[in-house]
Amino acid sequence: MQLSIHILHLEDNVAHAELTKIALRDSGFIFTSCRVETKEEFIQQLATRPPDLILSDYTLPTFDGLAALRIAQVTTPEVPFIFITGTMGEEVAIETMKIGATDYVLKNRLTRLGPSVQRAWRESMERRDRQQAEEKLRHSNEQLRALTAHLHHVREEERTRIARQVHDELGQALTELKLDLSWLAVHLPRGNQTLQKKTRALSDCIDSTIQIVRRIATELRPGILDNLGLIAAIEWQAQEFQLRTGILCTTFMPMNETMWGPDIATTFFRIFQETLNNIILHATATRVEVTLAEQADQLVLVIRDNGRGIAKSEITSARSIGLIGMRERAILLHGGVTFVGHPGEGTSVTVRIPLPATELPPEAVP
Repeated sequence: MQLSIHILHLEDNVAHAELTKIALRDSGFIFTSCRVETKEEFIQQLATRPPDLILSDYTLPTFDGLAALRIAQVTTPEVPFIFITGTMGEEVAIETMKIGATDYVLKNRLTRLGPSVQRAWRESMERRDRQQAEEKLRHSNEQLRALTAHLHHVREEERTRIARQVHDELGQALTELKLDLSWLAVHLPRGNQTLQKKTRALSDCIDSTIQIVRRIATELRPGILDNLGLIAAIEWQAQEFQLRTGILCTTFMPMNETMWGPDIATTFFRIFQETLNNIILHATATRVEVTLAEQADQLVLVIRDNGRGIAKSEITSARSIGLIGMRERAILLHGGVTFVGHPGEGTSVTVRIPLPATELPPEAVP
């Protein structure tokens, strides 16, 4: 297999440099080579034309190979670095490998140089391919997260729009219908008990439908979250949860109401909703404790229950879509969610999201 590479050779002996070239040609390499002797020349060549391979003597009159290795690790860390020397003992050679050298070859055994370069080049290509694959994966993950954030935003906007339409338009229509029915009930013959009874039944049905409409609108997007903020929304949701399930749900939020912004408020509220839903479905708990507090420039929500305790396999399972969704919501705001379960003692869910830096108004800046 022929390779075409550019080599930077740190060597003060011209004859030794020529012997190295011969050994590489005998191994079938096609290459260009630049020989340097000083630190200044070495650094200049690294900057001017980054090499595919660095070969270096261990000792030179004004420079040494270890110093060159450290420079290369900073400027071109992905480039293989091979020592070619006649003065390196085994212990020193092992130490250079620990520091980061790719390999070492003794000058009186240059037949090893070809296989050493081939191996170093192959490993370099594999490393480069792996880095490119990781970069593509990272870019894909960033795109997916951006898409997820956009979908969350669009969904919340759509929920808000539908909730307002359901509450305002459908609620208004039902209210008008109830008013018309009340007028009709007043003008019906009082002696006709059948019609009067039917009118009362219709009125009760309309009242029930109005309550259903309000509940649907609230579940889509609770107005309390937008109007009164996160703390009020969590307290309201905790009360609704307790009334619906009979599970005691206490809240402790020792802070004044702060409008942290719609993204943070929505993220915490939706994670809180999902956690309560998981408690209903899986925890068999009788008590839930909720804490919200600011800690070291972070907003931290902790939900603890006294249920069966989530298992580690459930936390890491790819089928735990709800947990994955909670993590992704937090990651979108550079935060995180942790789950800790103890068998028979309950589960603790902790959400941490950094708060945006608060800017002082211009008149407050000294």
